[in-house]
Amino acid sequence: MSLENLTPAEGSTKEAGKRLGRGQASGKGGTASRGHKGAKSRSGYSKKIGFEGGQMPLQRRVPKFGFKNINRKDYRGINLDTIQNLITDKKIKKELNIEQLIELRLAHKNDLVKILGRGKIEGPVKIFAHKFSITAKASIEAAGGEAVIV
Repeated sequence: MSLENLTPAEGSTKEAGKRLGRGQASGKGGTASRGHKGAKSRSGYSKKIGFEGGQMPLQRRVPKFGFKNINRKDYRGINLDTIQNLITDKKIKKELNIEQLIELRLAHKNDLVKILGRGKIEGPVKIFAHKFSITAKASIEAAGGEAVIV
């Protein structure tokens, strides 16, 4: 390899094309291929998303609908059958807390966790969560476990 046979990497250089706005002789002078007048011919032009040429945009024509509760709390639901699978796979032993749920990727760091009652649990397990459904709490306690609200 020497200086005379060096070339740029494949795809790193592009053909520049015709230079715009560099006089009439260039073939792209005057309006620089932008047409005449109006917002589109100006530099810095960008139209709003949903702009319909001055017609009332769809998102403003369609009426608002429903109600959004700003105080709503979303819980990550975890069912008892999922917990039972963890016990049978020997991923948890006597207790299950929020940190373990995060490690097992059943919840994220800032999630609120609610234990739900689908399936059943065999054997005593102490489970820590933010909320329990009535059926889940009953199943855990019937199996000799404990449901602890964090």
